[in-house]
Amino acid sequence: MHKRMLIQAATALVALQFFAVPVFAAGGDSSGSSGGGQTVSQCKKGEVWDKKKKKCVAPQEGMLDDDSIYEAGHDLAMAGRYDEAISVLTLAANKQDPRILNYLGYSHRHSGRVTVGLGYYQEALRIDPNYTLVREYLGEAHLQIGDLAGAQQQLTEIEKRTGKGSREYGMLSEQIEHYMRS
Repeated sequence: MHKRMLIQAATALVALQFFAVPVFAAGGDSSGSSGGGQTVSQCKKGEVWDKKKKKCVAPQEGMLDDDSIYEAGHDLAMAGRYDEAISVLTLAANKQDPRILNYLGYSHRHSGRVTVGLGYYQEALRIDPNYTLVREYLGEAHLQIGDLAGAQQQLTEIEKRTGKGSREYGMLSEQIEHYMRS
């Protein structure tokens, strides 16, 4: 088990060396992330922002708290640096954190591994069925594979939980409308 964790950490560090490019990420999400984008705007290649130390550090399993890992993974995913996001997010101690699972799903989906993304989304919803951002992204994944009914089901679930005025409802509704027009 320990050997596997060391291999995963080493793999993550190697992967980070190949995918870093300077970009800036946009804000947080509805889960309360402050975002800030320090990882993508201030850290050099192969580093992530450690909010406790208030500096960039090389990501290693057990070195960063899960909130820092989540924020770095979120920022990298929002910046389109999906493979880096996956490498960082897999370092989380709590493998059952719905936020971590959500952005693993998001990053895999946007890297073309939609089926893998679906699995992460399903696991996040098993843990927290009310996490509507996961439902939005899951609906988008259903559209990617041509499953309009699955996307509409997620839209209905979002409406039950937050109503039609939520950001997640509006975003998925817009994606469904676009899908139906094309």
